[in-house]
Amino acid sequence: MVAESIFWQRALEERATLLASLAKSSVGLQLDKLVTMILESVKGGGCIFLFGNGGSAAAAQHAAAELVGRFLRKRAPLPALALTTDTSVLTAVGNDYGFEQLYERQVEALVRAGDVVIGLSTSGNSHNVVRGLRAARRRDALTAALLGQTAGRVGRVVDLAIRVPTTSVPMVQEIHECFLHLICESIDRRFTARAPGSLTRGQTPARRKGHG
Repeated sequence: MVAESIFWQRALEERATLLASLAKSSVGLQLDKLVTMILESVKGGGCIFLFGNGGSAAAAQHAAAELVGRFLRKRAPLPALALTTDTSVLTAVGNDYGFEQLYERQVEALVRAGDVVIGLSTSGNSHNVVRGLRAARRRDALTAALLGQTAGRVGRVVDLAIRVPTTSVPMVQEIHECFLHLICESIDRRFTARAPGSLTRGQTPARRKGHG
């Protein structure tokens, strides 16, 4: 019983230490930059796309749901889509083109200039995430990534790389969820505050223009 008590204490202290170090770092400024990217894109008729693998796929879906629905406050829905949810597309692309093209193919079909594309990768080297983000840049979208301690290949192909300084994969995933919740909360705050250059409460995003 004592050993288990020590386990819980150490596990929680380890996470508290990581959060405290992040609070003193420049990560808040990076997250604020990402929020600005999102709101400016949506204001201009853009859409937010997210993807990752495993737990990162779940985090991408969670974030998209908070943006389309709401987080803490009532506001206009934001156009967001996780490219991890359509099983027909995922299995067709995976079967016909390979797992490495899972997101690249969807980005080529859906993403337009001015959209924001966010990749999540704890290793920084997920091949399908790298390819999806490269495809997004080819389409003149803004790109960002939530990463672990090492930026890896993903970090080299995005406009904004936000890292979590730990080699613990579970803790990286936990902090990514924290970051995504804080991004949603910041968006809520900007809606309510009616900050210059952002959407105001009740204002709906501009419509996306059709191709051609």
